[in-house]
Amino acid sequence: MPKPCRNATAGRQINTVHTGLRVSELTRLTLQDVHLGSGPHLRCHGKGRKDRCTPLTSGTVKVLKTWLKERGGERSDPLFPTRRGTPLSRDAVEHLVAKHPRTAAATCLSLADKHVTPHTLRHSSAMALLHAGVDVFVIALWLGHESTETTQIYLHADMTIKERALARTAPAGSTPGRFAAPDNLLAFLKTL
Repeated sequence: MPKPCRNATAGRQINTVHTGLRVSELTRLTLQDVHLGSGPHLRCHGKGRKDRCTPLTSGTVKVLKTWLKERGGERSDPLFPTRRGTPLSRDAVEHLVAKHPRTAAATCLSLADKHVTPHTLRHSSAMALLHAGVDVFVIALWLGHESTETTQIYLHADMTIKERALARTAPAGSTPGRFAAPDNLLAFLKTL
């Protein structure tokens, strides 16, 4: 019987690609957009014709190094091409993203009933960053959001972040509960 998979962000370990790229940004990547030396990152041309850099994890760098050796090609070639050498289409990316969770569901039961899309992965990247304690302004820059208001949607979606924030508001050593005024304070207030 397959075991349930463990949470990928448990212990603040983020081991998957967390670029948070939009599908259009991913499909436009070329070989020259990949920088794997010091401060590894991807340069992408985003929404609103804005360029940005997205950092890469060490695990992603290893995978990309292997891919680039296998891939070959000119600097202006697509990073992820079709068999004909053209950039992947949005539909092709959506098909690949939908296909692999179905395969993974055989060993990761929590994926069985999930509808995974490229945007789901983008949302997951934002949530992993939030859970790791990254400031919402940094996440907005990371995702290429015009304003932090767009990024706030992710904050509203996560109750655990709200609960952690609430827990930080209670004084150390206090017990949660409703304030009860002492009798002498109530007596004084009645004299007013």
